[in-house]
Amino acid sequence: MTRQDGRLQLAAWAEKNISRLADDACAHVAERIATYYRDRESGLVSLDELRQSFAHNLRAVVAAIGDPHAQLDLGASERTGRRRAKQGVPLPEVLRAYRICFAALWDGLVEHAQRTRQPSLIDALIATAGVIWRFTDEHAVVLTEAYRATTAELMLAEQRRRSAVVEAVLTGRPGPESGPWEAAALLGFPADALLIVVAAETHGLAKESLVNVEQRLAEKGFVSGWRLTPAQQLGIVSFHEEREQEMLETLRGYASARTGVSPPYASLPETPRALRLARAALAGLEPGQAGLRTFDHSPLAALVVYEPAEGRRLAENVLGEVLRQPAEDRELLLETLDMYLEQSGSAERAATLLYCHPNTVRNRLRRIQELTGRSLTEPMHVAELAAAAYALRMASATALWSSHPRRLPGGTLVHQPPEESH
Repeated sequence: MTRQDGRLQLAAWAEKNISRLADDACAHVAERIATYYRDRESGLVSLDELRQSFAHNLRAVVAAIGDPHAQLDLGASERTGRRRAKQGVPLPEVLRAYRICFAALWDGLVEHAQRTRQPSLIDALIATAGVIWRFTDEHAVVLTEAYRATTAELMLAEQRRRSAVVEAVLTGRPGPESGPWEAAALLGFPADALLIVVAAETHGLAKESLVNVEQRLAEKGFVSGWRLTPAQQLGIVSFHEEREQEMLETLRGYASARTGVSPPYASLPETPRALRLARAALAGLEPGQAGLRTFDHSPLAALVVYEPAEGRRLAENVLGEVLRQPAEDRELLLETLDMYLEQSGSAERAATLLYCHPNTVRNRLRRIQELTGRSLTEPMHVAELAAAAYALRMASATALWSSHPRRLPGGTLVHQPPEESH
């Protein structure tokens, strides 16, 4: 008997016993890879499906044993890779399972050759080994490529879905059959977590400035969802209250462009409002300045941003005469008012930060009182001055004015009405 006859005999025996070989391989996999196949109910892959897949791949390698010059049929390998990716079976375990399968074929052929005691069959078996291991290698390559391609497709589809959900939450327009609870579940937000909105400028057209931010946050235990627009990268991040600073520091470490963050909030329907505040915080950074800025937690600041028309009227009514002063005087007066309010009405602390004498601060404050007709000793007047100062501070975000930008303390860019000639 020639070697080729021996190979044909081996192939014929294997073809006749494919079902038994597939059963043996399934039994070995069940014993060695618990997370791959456990039982009919809890396994990632059912017994029937596993046996059928093994049989398809065994037929392909048996055909190659019978005709070593024929092109290998790797269609079953590709189908297996795609299906296992969709089932979520880890790739190393898929490859290990099929090594067990092909090893079962080899063990069966060896046992058959030994039982027949034909020297020519032993010689054919040695040649058959090369065919089996070549098929095993090419099977692994094709299966891996199909698995990875399918995984990439699934990830892209999941990203598109998450992006659509984030867009719906940011705009406050969920689908007809979904609401906040469904959106939170789809995004994986814990029920007891707080939320913030992040708005970051893109690097050019639709180019992320917070690169791989969702994965980087996830590595630290923060769940988030993101949406990329031509000009901004927008995200919603969930966190527990005690980890707020850790979450902000994580974001700050990856902020390579102007990035604004809203105040924390608890209810998903508040997201559109939070987006406005995050964008306002972003606009408070000087153009071209990379960094992260959180929106002022003050309800007054939020009110000014949320009602820009009222903020405009308030600023003009209260500080109109201050804004019409010559540029140098105006800057000093507004800077002093901001610092005085930030320092809880302490002229001494404001003077220290402004590098001047406390009496200089008091003189400037008296000038502001004369120009505005409002006293810094009357609570209602102080409230109006503070609200007007907030309106100016947030002017770049709410577009209160349309020309002649000026910078407030901290680098905030605002706009003001043109100076009137005197």
